[in-house]
Amino acid sequence: MHNEFTAIIEQDEGWFIAYSPEVPGANGQGRTKEQCLKSLSEAIALILEDRREDALRGVPEDAERAVVSI
Repeated sequence: MHNEFTAIIEQDEGWFIAYSPEVPGANGQGRTKEQCLKSLSEAIALILEDRREDALRGVPEDAERAVVSI
C-alpha cells in the first residue's frame, strides 16, 4: 500500500522532531532530518497496522473481504 502523509519538522537543540497531523500520535526524531523522517515513517506504519488489526477484530468470519487501493 502506498500513501503519503504530511511531516511537520522542527529542530530543537541538535535534534530534528517531526509529527504527522493526519496520524495522531505519530512522532519521529533523529539527529538528522533523514533519521527523523525514517523514525516518523516507522511510527506511522506501526500506528496504521495497529488500527487495522483493531478494526478487524469485530468482523464476522463469514464476511467477504476485499482490498481497495487509493
